[in-house]
Amino acid sequence: MTIGAVDNEVSSDRFNEECAVFGVYAPDQNAHLLTALGLHALQHRGQEATGMVSYNGTEFSALRGFGHVGENFDAASVDMTSVAGHLTIGHNRYSTTGQSEFRNIQPFLTELSSGEFALAHNGNLINAERLRKSLVASGSLFQSTTDTEIIIHLVARSRREAPLDRLTEALMQIEGAYALVCAFDNKLVGVRDPLGIRPLVLGRIDGGYVLSSETCGLDIIGAEFVRDIKAGEMVVIDGETISSHMPFTETGDRFCVFEYVYFARPDSIVEGRGVYDTRKQIGRELAKETDIKADVVVPVPDSGVPAALGYAEESGISFDLGIIRNHYIGRTFIQPTQAGRTQSVRMKHNANIATVRGKSVILIDDSIVRGTTSRKIVSMMREAGATEVHMCIASPPTISPCYYGVDTPEKDKLIASYMSAEEIAKEIGADSLAFISDDGLYRAMGFEQGRNKECPQFCDACFSGDYPVKTAGDRFSKGADHAAK
Repeated sequence: MTIGAVDNEVSSDRFNEECAVFGVYAPDQNAHLLTALGLHALQHRGQEATGMVSYNGTEFSALRGFGHVGENFDAASVDMTSVAGHLTIGHNRYSTTGQSEFRNIQPFLTELSSGEFALAHNGNLINAERLRKSLVASGSLFQSTTDTEIIIHLVARSRREAPLDRLTEALMQIEGAYALVCAFDNKLVGVRDPLGIRPLVLGRIDGGYVLSSETCGLDIIGAEFVRDIKAGEMVVIDGETISSHMPFTETGDRFCVFEYVYFARPDSIVEGRGVYDTRKQIGRELAKETDIKADVVVPVPDSGVPAALGYAEESGISFDLGIIRNHYIGRTFIQPTQAGRTQSVRMKHNANIATVRGKSVILIDDSIVRGTTSRKIVSMMREAGATEVHMCIASPPTISPCYYGVDTPEKDKLIASYMSAEEIAKEIGADSLAFISDDGLYRAMGFEQGRNKECPQFCDACFSGDYPVKTAGDRFSKGADHAAK
């Protein structure tokens, strides 16, 4: 979870994105410029800060800053020659561990006995607290407050000779969710955790290769999609050669299902599924599970749009944009007063009165976290003249926090963990509220029999409380204890 982040009812009433990683090995191209473009495409995964580390064949260099990619890596206004190189890794940050400080901006670059080593990480290590205490007790000096730095210390302490073996030994000691891109020994390395919870894909570009959190990062630079990095796989790119290693015990794939619901960009292909089409199918399944008589289906923009289209197609109810989103309001816009916080919702969303006045409306949103934003959206529809307001959610009820790299409130702040759908509907002022079922969500993914309760096909801990990675004495077990209360 975010440490030191502002906790207000507007900014915290969503699942917040994790982070983005990107890496390029392109001997005949400017890898740093390609990386800047890739990070632009992945901006939706983290808006707090961005950074890149490059290698030019002689030395490593780094450039980092707070804010969006365009504020830091616009070649027209920023001197990018300082990070010119044929090997570059990049990172967009949304803090899930570690304070919002410059020292926590990735990628990290450090000097090891085997040479310089750069690392960028998407995810969370659930045994980070225990590992950090052990490392500090034995003399390690940490320069940041993130769990990512733990990996670097473990690499530094390894007694293996080859840098790749040192990285492998370090990863054997960590638990949780991670997608890593690393640069060392003139190599670009990508790794996914043994369960493949966080995404990472491989692409090919003239004379080199690309690693990206999503395929949209490949598209923007004209790279050819090759494949998803497998769960537990380590790929090593050395010039035009690439090798694959499977250093971990095979445990099965538990990819994060919420990537399909909300996190991934709609134009990305994730684990062989188009995100946009999947979200439309979720909307269709949601329509099959509900029987609401209404005049218009209205998405809560922008994430609710594909599901709303699917719902409208399946139900035969017309689709319309009854809410207009202002895209020029920053994600971290904060008002210090209750009145200001209420007003900030209207600064981001505004009712399209002509579309909803005098009509029965079905609102489609991707999730409900605390319920505060939903309450304001419903109220907005009623003030615009809607005669009825029904809300349908394109995910099951969120009942448990995520400990694998997604910023979510604790369990007692998740409204669905202590209220039924009927109670939530009353709380937010809706005429009715419906969530897609667990099985309905899985059917939308192509599993006709629904969710395999003995061995779920995805990580869906936020909906089920079934955490695939468990570690005693650390952040997960604390969350699990809390969840049991």
